[in-house]
Amino acid sequence: MKYFPLIWSALWRKKPRTIYTMLSIVVAFLLFGMLQAVAVGMSKSFEISGADRLFTAGKFSFTEILPLGYYSRIKSTPGVQLVSHASWFGGVYQDERNMFPQLAVDHETYLEMYDEFIVDEAARKEWARNKTGALVGKGLAQKFGWKVGDRIPIQASIWPKRDGRNDWEFDIVGLLDGKDENAKAQAEVLLFRFDYFDEARQFGQGYVGWYLEKVSDPAQAGSVAAAIDRQFANSPKETRTDSEKAFNQAFMKQLGDIQLIIQSILGAVFFTLLFLTGNTMMQSVRERIPELAVLKTIGFSDRSVLALVLSESLLLCVIAALAGLGIATFLMPGLAAKMPGLYMPPEVWAMGLGVAGLLAFIVGFPPAWRAMRLDIVHALSAR
Repeated sequence: MKYFPLIWSALWRKKPRTIYTMLSIVVAFLLFGMLQAVAVGMSKSFEISGADRLFTAGKFSFTEILPLGYYSRIKSTPGVQLVSHASWFGGVYQDERNMFPQLAVDHETYLEMYDEFIVDEAARKEWARNKTGALVGKGLAQKFGWKVGDRIPIQASIWPKRDGRNDWEFDIVGLLDGKDENAKAQAEVLLFRFDYFDEARQFGQGYVGWYLEKVSDPAQAGSVAAAIDRQFANSPKETRTDSEKAFNQAFMKQLGDIQLIIQSILGAVFFTLLFLTGNTMMQSVRERIPELAVLKTIGFSDRSVLALVLSESLLLCVIAALAGLGIATFLMPGLAAKMPGLYMPPEVWAMGLGVAGLLAFIVGFPPAWRAMRLDIVHALSAR
């Protein structure tokens, strides 16, 4: 710490250059924080998928609906402990921009299948009593100003009602929450009763979107999945059963390889940043060659000079990275209002600081090495 004033003054030798370089790094780490928060959130949404849960959908397409009659046959499969089902609704609230997941589910088994969700007992009882009842995620309720007891209209884009209208109305009977941050993100959904949906829709009666199974032994999940699919082989509605995690990953890849897109953007940003920051450090050391020679003259060792220049690079990158990550964290609640469940995980901070340290070493080592190998006589004679 006794050399900190020396490092600090060297860093601010040319204030405009340092400020502009820092701003570039701040923007880079602001992007890093926000994009990585999305990437980590997505990966954790896969991790939340229980190892004991299976997902059964149409063999050839996720959009292929399955007969409700499959329920009893799947339930009787050895190794299956619990069966539930869900159907995608695909509606909007008031405006096409207000799109969020809405699922028609088996209200008797769905919450038991997802025990990471939190719903109070009063809401469970009211949901069992009220056929038009719905559970909504707490984040969605805050976003739209909903509360328990409200009746909300959802405009269907796939499933019209028997009378031809697309307006569906649901009574909010309770709020859905998660036991941890990952589960909270998954709970940002509207769940309503399948029996009401099946009775009221214009077509598709007796069919569900997909089945969910909880197995008694996760180690046997593969064989249970194969046994389920064998029952419906060569039928008009063949199935494909996989782990819930594998299905979620495949579903996201249909939208595009989000992870690859994020990494490509960040790679381009930091590749450019390497040249910018490296040029700043090279110029800074080049301008101070006589001063560094004086330091060596008064007793600083080669390694000490190397450490001073590397510390300057580290200070530059870490301060700017902390600022960028801090701004990203500050902005995250506002983004979460638009994208419920989004938050800044601690690991993004850890990754960001690790990247800042690596960046500091890469851009700082070449000029630090040059300073360490500096010849005092030549450096002072060129002054």
